[in-house]
Amino acid sequence: MIRITRVYDQRGDDAALHVLVDRLWPRGVRKDDDRIDEWWKELAPSAALRNWYGHQEDRFAEFVERYTDELAAEELQPLLDRARQAAAGPGLVLLTSTKALDLSHTRVLAKVIDQPASQSRR
Repeated sequence: MIRITRVYDQRGDDAALHVLVDRLWPRGVRKDDDRIDEWWKELAPSAALRNWYGHQEDRFAEFVERYTDELAAEELQPLLDRARQAAAGPGLVLLTSTKALDLSHTRVLAKVIDQPASQSRR
C-alpha cells in the first residue's frame, strides 16, 4: 500500500515507512522530526526538471514522461526495490512539501513503485 501526504500533516499511528521524497528539505521541518523515517532525495526529480516543470498544469503530461525516464536510471533501482518491499509489507507513505498533490512528482513516483521492477526499467 502506498499513500501520499504532505510532510506537514500529522503522522498516522501506523507501521508504514514514512519517506520524504523531495530534493530539498522542507522549510520549517526539523531534521529529527518524527513524522519522517527516511529521506530519499535521490528519488525526487532532478533540479533541472523540477525548475522546468514549475507545477504548471499544462506541462504535467510531459513532466510525467521525463520524470519516469529519470526514475529508470540503473542507480535508482535498489531504492525503488526497497520502496516496493515497504509498500508490499507494512506500507509506504511518500511525503512531500508540495501543496498541489495532484500535480506532484509523488503521484508519478507512486505509480512507478507500484509497477513490477521489470516494467519500470525501459
